[in-house]
Amino acid sequence: MRLKVEFTTEPFDLDEAPAHAVVAREVIAAAELDAVDVGPFGNTAEGGSDAVLTVVDSLLRKTLAAGATRVSLQVNVIGEDSK
Repeated sequence: MRLKVEFTTEPFDLDEAPAHAVVAREVIAAAELDAVDVGPFGNTAEGGSDAVLTVVDSLLRKTLAAGATRVSLQVNVIGEDSK
């Protein structure tokens, strides 16, 4: 199945991206996902279930280790994987 993950990390800093936000971008960029959209107030990515679930695990572990005090996320089933 295909999944879509939407997430934010906190605390926010509008002047400079905090370390946990930079780590989140790096995790998403390195993953085998498609339809990635990274922004200051939310991020989304889509992909096969294995890829999305793997990146969610890595995202949580690495952003918390980098100083995030909250990670909000939502995962939705958006269809069947075409592979």
